Amino acid sequence: MTSKLNIPKISKDNKMAEGIKSLVGRKMTKSVKFMGEDIKISKLSVSEVLEIQEKAKGIEGNEEASFDVLRTVIRSAVDGGEDLSDQDFDTFPMDELTKLSNEIMKFSGIGQEAGK
Repeated sequence: MTSKLNIPKISKDNKMAEGIKSLVGRKMTKSVKFMGEDIKISKLSVSEVLEIQEKAKGIEGNEEASFDVLRTVIRSAVDGGEDLSDQDFDTFPMDELTKLSNEIMKFSGIGQEAGK
């Protein structure tokens, strides 16, 4: 006696799972002005935000630690930022770095006017 097994076919109709999975690691970017030039920034990932938040804990009043957080934000989100040395950062105007960091945080959904 032979029995017929009905094996269900696996459908690939679940495009939502495939669609969102295909976005893993993709960055959203936009151009912003830095020292009068257009540069490309990316939204920070969840892991980058968590790293920055961890670094920012308890640094109020500590200028060197605050500057370290600012460098981390810029290195994480600016196209080519990972190649900047600490000495490179020292050559930029502080207000330009602060504006850039604020723009990154806003674009990444952190702080006031988040996500714009």
